[in-house]
Amino acid sequence: MAAKVSPIPAGYHSITPHIVVSDTRKAVDFYKRAFGAEERGMAEGPGGKIMHAEIKIGDSLLMLNDEMPEFEALSPTGTKADTCVTLHLYVENADKVFSQAKAAGAIETMPLQDQFWGDRYGKLKDPFGHSWSIATHIKDLSPQQMKAAMDEAMSKMHAHAH
Repeated sequence: MAAKVSPIPAGYHSITPHIVVSDTRKAVDFYKRAFGAEERGMAEGPGGKIMHAEIKIGDSLLMLNDEMPEFEALSPTGTKADTCVTLHLYVENADKVFSQAKAAGAIETMPLQDQFWGDRYGKLKDPFGHSWSIATHIKDLSPQQMKAAMDEAMSKMHAHAH
C-alpha cells in the first residue's frame, strides 16, 4: 500500500502567496538582497520565460512567475496598476530588514515606526510593483489597550487632517 500523501506539502502553510513579476530572475535576486530569500527552484519554459519559481523567506514560501498576458498572468508593473495586496513580513529586526530592502532598491511608502497595535511597522514597494509591510512585534496589548491606542492614534490623525 502506498504511503499517505499529505494534503499540504511539507514546508508550506495553508496560504502561500503566488505573485507575478515582470522579470522573475531579477525579482529573485532582489528578494535575496532585500529579505535574505533562499531560492528553492526555478522552471524555465519556452522562450526563456520563468513559468514557476519558489523562494523561502524566513519560514515561509513565496511562488512567482514571469508575466504571461496570454494566460492573464499580469504584474503590477506590467498593467501599470497599483497592487491591492500587501505581503506582510514579520522579522526579528524590522529596522535592519527595512534598511536592507531600501538599499536593494525598494521604495519607502510608509516610514518604519512604532504603531499603536504593538508592532514596529513600515511599508515598501519593491521594484516589481508589489507592496511589502515589514514588522517586528514589540508590545503585547489586550483588546481594550489596543482599542484605546487606536482611538488615540485616530484622533491625532483626524486633528492633523483639519
